[in-house]
Amino acid sequence: MVSRVIPVDPFDLVIFGGTGDLARRKILPGLFRRYMAGQMPETARVIGASRSEPSDAEYRDFVRAAVEEFVTEDRDDAALSQFLERLHFVSIDAKGEGGWAQLADLVRDDVIHAYYFSVAPSLFGDLAERLHKHGLADNNTRIVVEKPFGRDLGSAKALNATLAQHFDETQIYRIDHYLGKETVQNLMAVRFGNVLFEPLWNSQYVDHIQITVAETVGVGGRGAYYDKSGAMRDMVQNHLMQLLCLIAMEPPSRFSPDSVRDEKLKVIRALDPVMPHHIVRGQYDGDGDTVSYREDAENARSLTESFIAMKINVSNWRWAGTPFYLRTGKRLKARTSEIAVVFKDAPHSIFGEEAGRHRNILTIRLQPNEGMTLGVTIKEPGPGGMRLIDVPLDMTFADALGPDAEEAPEAYERLIMDVIRGNQTLFMRGDEVEAAWAWTDPIIEGWEGRGEAPKTYDPGSSGPEDAQMLMHREGRRWRDIRD
Repeated sequence: MVSRVIPVDPFDLVIFGGTGDLARRKILPGLFRRYMAGQMPETARVIGASRSEPSDAEYRDFVRAAVEEFVTEDRDDAALSQFLERLHFVSIDAKGEGGWAQLADLVRDDVIHAYYFSVAPSLFGDLAERLHKHGLADNNTRIVVEKPFGRDLGSAKALNATLAQHFDETQIYRIDHYLGKETVQNLMAVRFGNVLFEPLWNSQYVDHIQITVAETVGVGGRGAYYDKSGAMRDMVQNHLMQLLCLIAMEPPSRFSPDSVRDEKLKVIRALDPVMPHHIVRGQYDGDGDTVSYREDAENARSLTESFIAMKINVSNWRWAGTPFYLRTGKRLKARTSEIAVVFKDAPHSIFGEEAGRHRNILTIRLQPNEGMTLGVTIKEPGPGGMRLIDVPLDMTFADALGPDAEEAPEAYERLIMDVIRGNQTLFMRGDEVEAAWAWTDPIIEGWEGRGEAPKTYDPGSSGPEDAQMLMHREGRRWRDIRD
């Protein structure tokens, strides 16, 4: 099978925060991969912008080092030299006038203009205002906004209002890299492109759904930021919420930006308030080899959660009675992200109790080893009667699709190319962000009002024991966290 690479139109991409960690690790290496793949036209240009003052040559050295560190597979050094020629740098004062005239001279009038706000949200308004003031924004302009999209409903509304003063909603791309993952998009293809699953995709046949995003790392150098955020704001309100929406949404009328986002919004608005006994918050402890969360955060009295598990109900006809269990945390036993759709037992077993309990589970793996597995029940081979076992029908993309799967673009690559195309399907809309915060805020206010301290858990574990009990008391079990 030969994968198709469709080039995008010529563009100038300005990265505000162009010397920052996100640009170094993800954005710039991702753009180089798209250049190697032939998706970036020869006339495309990338302009770094920040308060620092490197020359074009020094910035190219910075980007070369970033690419050499993060693009190790089949790197074409000749292509890298060509890619670097398309890079420029401007020293910009986001709150002042410094550098804006130079940027205006660099950005061309006859190409798509994309501005990536890889900076603190407090600078979004200043950047948007100056882009207009200096004639850098027109109908061909798109802005890419990194999270966090506020820290509560009030700040999210203020942020949306600030952006709306200068740009139309069709020009704003709120980026969530989880939505750029190949498996997340394949989830929609599996659901809506196959007659096999959609008739079963409801509370009549699905017992429950688990969404897990586990990390082995702690908060590390992000301690000061994370201690003001926590797992609920940092992960549940955005990443896990988006995964839940894609699993629970109704089929859109067409695969277009607003049709998809309309259905996601309906899911968020159908979420029930979460009862306190359906939430477990945790905070990793130290074990001698690793420091505790409170040491990482440099806050000996911190009540911020590094782990959260929740039971959520979606009040609509499709999902009434089917719980969704969400779980995410740091310093857990393995790095993995997966969605597990656990189907109900057959209404009657003709094989008797000795056959045991068997269930069909559709597992969607986002990382590592992206792919899907459907567990089915078969007879164990050999003589000796009807003994049943569960086996996987495995669609690991690297195995099923060969080299094309291994060459599939990473999330940031795909999303940036979608920005240039003007395709907002995989980006969040303003009302979607606000609806998510409207559901999240009362949950956070509840535990803050009760003064609840998170439960401690050992690093390298599956989280606090109370999280296991959240499901055990309803006769269910979390899936094991493993690579």
